[in-house]
Amino acid sequence: MRAIVKYARGAGNVDLRDIPEPTPGPGQVKVEVKAAGLCGSDLHIYHDQIAIAIKPPVVMGHEFAGVVVETGEGAERVTVGDRVTCETTASFCGECLPCHLGHYNLCPSRQVLGYAVDGCFARYCVVHERQVHLLPDSVDFVSAALTEPLACCVHAVLEMTRPVAGDVVVIAGPGPIGLLCLQLIKATGGLVVMCGTSRDEHRLQIASRLGADITVNVETEDVQRLIGKLTRSRGADLFLECSGAPAAARLGLTVTRPGGQYTQVGLFPGPIDLPFDLIAYKELRVTGSVGQRWTSWQRALTLMARGLVDAKSLVSHTLPLTEWDTAFRLHEERAGLKIILTPVD
Repeated sequence: MRAIVKYARGAGNVDLRDIPEPTPGPGQVKVEVKAAGLCGSDLHIYHDQIAIAIKPPVVMGHEFAGVVVETGEGAERVTVGDRVTCETTASFCGECLPCHLGHYNLCPSRQVLGYAVDGCFARYCVVHERQVHLLPDSVDFVSAALTEPLACCVHAVLEMTRPVAGDVVVIAGPGPIGLLCLQLIKATGGLVVMCGTSRDEHRLQIASRLGADITVNVETEDVQRLIGKLTRSRGADLFLECSGAPAAARLGLTVTRPGGQYTQVGLFPGPIDLPFDLIAYKELRVTGSVGQRWTSWQRALTLMARGLVDAKSLVSHTLPLTEWDTAFRLHEERAGLKIILTPVD
């Protein structure tokens, strides 16, 4: 079968290659991939600029949905024909403190699908059955392929930030993660101010369609003044940094009200300078978020099944694996929003 393979460390070193079709081992299932999402981290793997362990040669890709076509010995929870999506955590130690607390997303020995273990940019993908989540009947394969980024947002917003109805929430970055976070905040009854740059004009329009109460171009508008006017100088209750831009982080510490919460969701390209003393002066609650847990996946699927999150609306392109280089280029140039890849024979 053909697969997108990171075949060696270093920038680039990615190609569409013929590899043997995988066979499930004990406790594993073989899934025929129907749709796979391209993630920003796939570009980081391409450029070899990510902190998560990469172990080439490895089939890339970690956002997908498909149908179980074969089960290995001892795999009993799912059956052939089940429609599924799969968690990205391929393995964890089970012995460290985070694992004992159920926070396997923080396990220092965690190995990730598409990074250290063969992923989903292929016709077939083999995963452990513990990674598998059954799809609700109302969730199609394309939407289900976006369960992983939605689960990341569920973890960041609902499990780590915990908004309440009536909160004024500022979100920096109208990319796929920011737009999913927006829908989660609206589902909890919050008021959303979505911030972007001039390059984000189209994405800000999508944010408005998805329920953003206010959209702001930070290059032409005074966000601090707008938030002050909106909240009678109180400040935002919550700030979600989803862009990975240092300027956005500084904005967040500035516009969040005393006693409010700042959540870091995006990843920065390197060390940044911040007015960190504002955390003390304003008694801000600051948290980060990485990956997701079993609860995040279940909540994500329930939200899509109930129509509270429209993940499919973020898809801008659907391309075959043979056009992977076009997909990567579109993502790099920010010409696409969410790109779906489909397998080829």
